[in-house]
Amino acid sequence: MMISEEQRNAIKAWVIAGDSLADVQKKLKSEYELTMTYMDVRLLVLEIGAEVQDEPEPEPEPEPVAVPPAPQPPLEQAAAPRPGPWQVAAEEAPHEGESDPNVSLSIDRLVVPGSMVSGDVTFSDGTKARWMIDNQGRFGLEPEVKGYEPTDMDLQMFQMQLRTELQRKGYA
Repeated sequence: MMISEEQRNAIKAWVIAGDSLADVQKKLKSEYELTMTYMDVRLLVLEIGAEVQDEPEPEPEPEPVAVPPAPQPPLEQAAAPRPGPWQVAAEEAPHEGESDPNVSLSIDRLVVPGSMVSGDVTFSDGTKARWMIDNQGRFGLEPEVKGYEPTDMDLQMFQMQLRTELQRKGYA
């Protein structure tokens, strides 16, 4: 396809002005009634010697922050292992007549990126924490107060409430 010198100068001016190859292709069609494929326009621009200005790279989104696992007590303090997030030891469960600690939890409607389910918990002493279960089933708890460890009774109540809510929502 033969391109006149006037058309070459117009294409060069469009590219210098910041037009993309798609814009040049559209302008050739509308102003000069030249129908060219995208690849033909690309080769023509290279032949003319004009350099298409690349669009600036979009800034990458920040990586989601991983919730670190709950700190483990030193071995000399650990009398018995704590039950996992899905286990409540029967001998430690509250018995009838005992007062239950006031632990409340909620499940997020929009989960934390990288997790299967997440939410908030408020323990009996009023301390709040974020919790999550990632796509591999790992549990994470991040209290608002650094170094905070809920009581065993609070953890048991949290586990029971979490299990009940997850079953109600169809996760378990």
